[in-house]
Amino acid sequence: MTYVVTEPCIKCKYTDCVDVCPVDCFREGPNFLVIDPDECIDCTLCVAECPVEAIFAEDDVPAGQKHFTALNAELAKHWKPIIERKDKLEEADEWAKIESKLDQLER
Repeated sequence: MTYVVTEPCIKCKYTDCVDVCPVDCFREGPNFLVIDPDECIDCTLCVAECPVEAIFAEDDVPAGQKHFTALNAELAKHWKPIIERKDKLEEADEWAKIESKLDQLER
């Protein structure tokens, strides 16, 4: 089992999760993070660090967010690793309150 970053991360990209990852499995896109399922060791450390509660165990991804499992795997193959915390996106706090923002995902 792996962990999956879901829709609440889009346009927020808080990187608290990156700081605690012991295997550097996060990958960074322009306005979203993903977890590389081939690198994730299922340690659960990132889950508690996500301020928007966007990270779930693969088996626990909410029904409306299941497609993010495949999306994480796909984008992880193309995006570069992120291994240090960065500043959140400028309007992250406002976007954190918005649902249904998949159309805002930049690849």
